[in-house]
Amino acid sequence: MTDKCSMYDMADKEVINLHDGQRLGYITDAEIDINTGQVVSFLIEGRRRFFGFLGKEPDISIKWEEIEKIGVDMILIRKESVEIKQIEGRRFYY
Repeated sequence: MTDKCSMYDMADKEVINLHDGQRLGYITDAEIDINTGQVVSFLIEGRRRFFGFLGKEPDISIKWEEIEKIGVDMILIRKESVEIKQIEGRRFYY
């Protein structure tokens, strides 16, 4: 198995929280530090409520340090506390 993975490959993997077993969704975007070129966090788009007519839940941000394991078809994270934070007009869970 290779030690490298593309963003395209990451988007196909489901994110599971080991702390509570919750299925969080799929990665839709990444935040990268432009000075170092390293991935800072991944973003998961919030779930839509009633087909999007009632809006959607806040987006979830997964910090690189919270990732426990990247497997063949899922990403396991450990995220103990969840709080909502506003960043540049978007809300993220931390």
